[in-house]
Order: sequence, then structure tokens, then C-alpha cells
Amino acid sequence: MCISTSEAAFSGTIVYCGRQHHPVHGLIHVLGYQNTAVNLASGPNALLLHLPTERLTPGHFLSAGRGADVLERMVDAVRPIAVAVDEIAWMSAQPQAVQVFEHDVYTVLLADDPTAIPAALRQVPAHRRPSLDPDLLRFYADHFPDHTVAVCCFDNADAQRAQPLLLWYPPLDPDQLTVPALDSHTGAAPDLDALVPVDHWVLLSSDEAPCGWGESVDYPEGMRHSLRSFLPTTVMGQYYGGGEAMPNADFTISHLDLLAGDLDRIERRRPARR
Repeated sequence: MCISTSEAAFSGTIVYCGRQHHPVHGLIHVLGYQNTAVNLASGPNALLLHLPTERLTPGHFLSAGRGADVLERMVDAVRPIAVAVDEIAWMSAQPQAVQVFEHDVYTVLLADDPTAIPAALRQVPAHRRPSLDPDLLRFYADHFPDHTVAVCCFDNADAQRAQPLLLWYPPLDPDQLTVPALDSHTGAAPDLDALVPVDHWVLLSSDEAPCGWGESVDYPEGMRHSLRSFLPTTVMGQYYGGGEAMPNADFTISHLDLLAGDLDRIERRRPARR
């Protein structure tokens, strides 16, 4: 469940979306994303995420620090019992079409207009600089015109030691929780008519959940308060896998259905071309 710029294999994906009222940033969504990546390309590669927000900055990305297993702990909380803002170096503080900065093992490019990304690739270190199919960028421009696209560039040596991606943003629709789940591992634009194999957990939370809702998450001692303030106390989640194939689409659920604990209302939503 990922879109990559060159051939790759991804497994064990965990995606998280939480809705919360942050004491500083107000009503936000928090996204978590993690998987095991095997780069099958001979050179650098990148994963792409389309995020339902008008604009992101490097300051929206959170460092996992000692919470490198935070998403795994959420999975442990919801898994059925077998029958459990750091410093970021960015290359320019001035507003620009594409923001380029370092985060964990990635060089990240953020763009409101995906077609502007190729001109910014020269800012990516050569050992992480991927080849980008123009048709893939045009796909994002056509199908997600109001979103921000993140291109997270990595090299072969870094692929296996990445921490989870964690970031927050003011969402386009606060009452609809959506996680990016389109699939294409060849560098080409995803086929929206395809059925794709799945192997991932979808985790969700809300700070408006009623008492007794969800499962409590056991976080590590010593976690920084600056990170903990973005994380939920309880989560709900569902696993998709076991050889199952599903429509190539994102996962989404309304906030009201989430508060009701009705995960059967999670939908696969395909983007519409503008």
C-alpha cells in the first residue's frame, strides 16, 4: 500500500489517522505511516503520499525519537489476542513552490503543485535522487489538486532503518479521516481500476471519543511531551490482509462513524479526476 517512484516491495504497512484539538495548533489531523521497504531499483527510490491539506511545512513533521515503535504499540493495543517538534534542517526558510528538507533517513519534497517537483530534484543529494515519471506527477495534479504531495526520497542503505513518518496538518475536511492507500510499486501512475493485494493495519483515533471507546496505547517511558501531545490515548484499528485483494483506493471514515466505533463504515475511496 504505497506509491513509489521506482520498483519496490512494501509489506507490513501501518497507517494511522487521528483527529484532535491540539493546545497550540487547534483542530488537526495527525498521520502516521510505516512499512518494511525493499528497494528493487538499482538506484535511489522514493515513496509518495498525498495529504488532505492545502499546505505543509517542515515544521509539520514530527520526529519519533524514542517513540520509533509508536505505531507498532498502537497495533499491539488493537490486535486481537490470539485465539497487544525536533530540529529539522530545511534548505530555505522562504516560501517556494517546492520545499526540500531532511527528515530522518529521507530527503522530503513538499509541493502544492506536483508538476513543480522535477525542477527541485537538483536539491536532493545524488545518492537519494530518484527518477520521476512525469505521468505520475500529472496523476497527482489531476486527481488531488487541493492536496499537498510529499515525496520522501531514500537510498538502498537507508530503506530498512527508517523510523515511522509522523506529521500533523489542518485537514481539508476535519470530519472525514482519510489515510493515503493508493498502490503502485513500479514508478507509474496507479491503476484506479485494479484490485491490489493488501497487508496493513489501519488505525484511527479521536480525542472526542466517549469513555470506554477503543483500546489504550502503552507508550514508552521517557517519550518527549512535545511528541506525546500529538498522540492518542486510545485507538481503534482493523487489519486488512491474508491474501485479500481490494480496490485501489484510499481508506476513509466519517468522524461520527468513528465515534460510534463502527469500523465497518470504513470505505475505499477512489479519487475523481478534476
